[in-house]
Amino acid sequence: MRPGHLLRERYELTERIAVGGMGEVWRAQDLLLGRTVAAKVLREDLLGDAASLARLRAEARNASGVVHPNVAVLLDYGEQDGGGFLVMEYVPGEPLSELLERDRTLSPQRLLPVLAQCAEGLHAAHQAGVVHRDVKPSNILVMADGTAKLTDFGISLGAGQPALTAAGMVMGTAQYLPPELAMGRPARPAGDVYALGVIAYEALAGRRPFTGNNQVDIAMAHVTTPLPPLPDDVPPPVRELVTAMLAKDPAERPVSAAAVARRMRELVAADVPSPTPDVARSSGDAAPPPEPRRWRRPTWAELAADRLWLTVVGAGLALAAVLALTLGTLALGGDQPSGSSPETRADRLTVRNH
Repeated sequence: MRPGHLLRERYELTERIAVGGMGEVWRAQDLLLGRTVAAKVLREDLLGDAASLARLRAEARNASGVVHPNVAVLLDYGEQDGGGFLVMEYVPGEPLSELLERDRTLSPQRLLPVLAQCAEGLHAAHQAGVVHRDVKPSNILVMADGTAKLTDFGISLGAGQPALTAAGMVMGTAQYLPPELAMGRPARPAGDVYALGVIAYEALAGRRPFTGNNQVDIAMAHVTTPLPPLPDDVPPPVRELVTAMLAKDPAERPVSAAAVARRMRELVAADVPSPTPDVARSSGDAAPPPEPRRWRRPTWAELAADRLWLTVVGAGLALAAVLALTLGTLALGGDQPSGSSPETRADRLTVRNH
């Protein structure tokens, strides 16, 4: 395929974005509606291959049944010249794989909102009877506003879908392969939860939990090797969730992708600071009651700096001085009338004694 190639005389290929095992993804222009779209076309070396075309049809069928804000929308499907193509919404985002390659690790506050959205998209797929089977960082697109979209249902398995692989063939990427798939068991939603757990581990630790010399060794490590502990700086609640998602036994993992999303959002909310009283009131919430104040004895320095206290103390001292002066005057005869003499006072005392 080359830039300028037309699909069904409507979609003009403009730039190749990625190349996968079965197809190429191009940015394209919808000439009818005048919008940018993404087109996945079967590789030229696979044109005329019935199995590859059947797989592309299955991808279109499965993707069309999943409608969710966190899943890239399938817009059209067509076949021409022995090949086929999917037309999807164009997501102007960065693959999570590139983000991890650049930043190595992501903090829980940055990572969990992205994975929660992916888990919600996976739950929608599971509700539609579709198991993705290829959940990995390169299939998660993160937009500038933080919105995440799950893409590429190329090896997904739909309800009632006939087997498209030979007996004993394992579908998926070894680094994110659930143990049950590595052992040849049927794909179930719990496998997508496991793969999302591998992504969480990789983003928090800066490395994948299981490695090996080849794809087979890596796949078997998922089955037999105990999960290495996450770094100590990963918060315990986050560590517990990721460890549960990576349980070898599917029955020990969270019950659904929806449960994973809910728990991740709870963990994010737990670290968000409480709003100030002004913000709470402006949002219609009642302000929290003030905490009771405990009395403590003020220091002399605090009292000396308190002008009101100094004024009150000064006034009290002045009043005490006036009272003391008044009482002293009374004790020395301050009740004697003006112009009276000691003799006259003695006479009055004498009369009273009679």
